[in-house]
Amino acid sequence: MSSNLDAAVDRLLSRAKSLGAEAADAACVDRKSLSVSVRLGNLESVESEESRSAGLRVLIGKKQAGASTSDFSLAALDALAERVVAMAKAAAEDPWCGLPEASELAKNLTDLELWDDTEADIADLEARALESEAAALDIAGITNSGGSGAEWGASHVYYGASNGFRGGYRGTSWGLGLSAIAERGDHKERDWDSDSSRFLKDLKASEEIGRSAGQRTLARLGATKLESCVAPVIFENRVASRLISFFLGAISGASVARGVSFLRDKLGQQVFAPNIRITDNPLEKGGWSSHPFDGEGLPVAARDLVTDGVLQTWLLNSASAKQLGLKSTGHASLNPGGAPGIGSSNVMVMPGTYDLAGLQAHAGTGLLVIETLSPSFNQNTGDYSVGVSGLWFENGKIVRPVNEITVAGNMLDMYSKLIPGNDYEGRASLQCPSLLIPAMTIAGA
Repeated sequence: MSSNLDAAVDRLLSRAKSLGAEAADAACVDRKSLSVSVRLGNLESVESEESRSAGLRVLIGKKQAGASTSDFSLAALDALAERVVAMAKAAAEDPWCGLPEASELAKNLTDLELWDDTEADIADLEARALESEAAALDIAGITNSGGSGAEWGASHVYYGASNGFRGGYRGTSWGLGLSAIAERGDHKERDWDSDSSRFLKDLKASEEIGRSAGQRTLARLGATKLESCVAPVIFENRVASRLISFFLGAISGASVARGVSFLRDKLGQQVFAPNIRITDNPLEKGGWSSHPFDGEGLPVAARDLVTDGVLQTWLLNSASAKQLGLKSTGHASLNPGGAPGIGSSNVMVMPGTYDLAGLQAHAGTGLLVIETLSPSFNQNTGDYSVGVSGLWFENGKIVRPVNEITVAGNMLDMYSKLIPGNDYEGRASLQCPSLLIPAMTIAGA
């Protein structure tokens, strides 16, 4: 399929140029997936999906326009080029649009080992889902299943531009997850566990995922409300990454350029506690968000976003860099048929000293958040609140589950006192251990 993708890119670029485009870029993506779901030992569904998209962006002076199609026939690609060129001629001017210079483009692209040759098999996916569910149901107290599912996916990406760039990459993904249900009297609780990986061999054992989902569900039974207070709050690793996602949004060049970031004047300043380091590595072998070039064909590299708590960089594509009088950091995200976005890659909050039990012991008495619901966040001020469920601990030991509570604080204050653990949950584009905030406002009963 990749040969069809590069041929489609070449066709779109040549046709756009013949119609009057001064510059253009094009991206083609091919995706396939297979998923199986089961419940209570029975197969519920098998779904297979294939999709393709071809996107073109045309630039004429300081005007740009883009569109995409799922039809790869020559007639459809030519029609797309004609439509986008006409749109660009009628578009409003954008002073920041443009393509990188040829001298800036990525060269000698690296194989990042993102592809698993293992063929997806319906029977194997079903067996994994059934094993996981059975392991959960074997736990005393688990009364029902919310379902279990296993999936495989594959994608091919190819990008080219009139400045001479051509490049592509491909990747696979495997996943397995389920939810378990427990009841005690009129009280019912549900929780889940899952895992994902680029390679099937790296996926957690099915039984391990099932047992974890069942044990997590049982731990939530009998939850009560909590009296309002100010206390230490630990965000468990599976929800802690959401705190860091607000940071990533705040250092996006688009947000900074518009002045809608609570970090807009913090570059080069202390934002996190002095021991905090956060890295971004798009070239990580087998990484969940690895890529050998960015969405504009520019080179990418590993870098620190935060060193010793100090904010080191914005995330910039070419347009936001021009607005801020800076150079692109290689953080353009691919957007077939549109202007490039901005995105991070494999972000990691580097580990601290404590595991989860150690964080609880360090905090003494407080709240371990295991689920968050309906967060409210002001991107201009950093004010944050979120509904949560969790486990109350005293003297470092869990004493009871709690729910129907809200925690609140200001992200700048939270970051400045943050203590990271050293436990990581699965594989994701944002790797984050559990995070302890020494004091937050807790609103309960």
